[in-house]
Amino acid sequence: MPIFEYAFEVRAPLAAVAQFHRDTRALKRLSPPPLVVQLHRVDPLAEGAVAEFTLWLGPLPLRWTAIHTAVDPLHGFTDTQTRGPLQRWRHTHRFTAAGPQTTLVTEHIEFEHRPGPAGWLTRVLFAPLSLRFLFAYRRWVTRRAVEGR
Repeated sequence: MPIFEYAFEVRAPLAAVAQFHRDTRALKRLSPPPLVVQLHRVDPLAEGAVAEFTLWLGPLPLRWTAIHTAVDPLHGFTDTQTRGPLQRWRHTHRFTAAGPQTTLVTEHIEFEHRPGPAGWLTRVLFAPLSLRFLFAYRRWVTRRAVEGR
């Protein structure tokens, strides 16, 4: 099963980084073009909270439902796909104070593609290079949103 990990520092206090990720609009903000996110239901971040959305890649819709677990208001959470394009997706977001004005953001994803033709698209969309681009964009957006507040 593939695992993807990505970490970056943000020059902002832990509380500011955690608050940014708790915002129900964060997913839209953290999704790079050409992805368009259509939110259907996004519960405030809490244990068992549900997020239902469609990722649009041009005319192609990828419907997704995730449940949030291991929610710690300051230190992160895990979202697990319960319905979506992959066989399995579990994404853990961790926030760690690296100093009074610096936070380390760590992303850990365990995923599995569907077998056969059903998994061909996700093998491209969630290839290591695609995920690196996605999280480099998320690093940029997070830093812009919270540094210098």
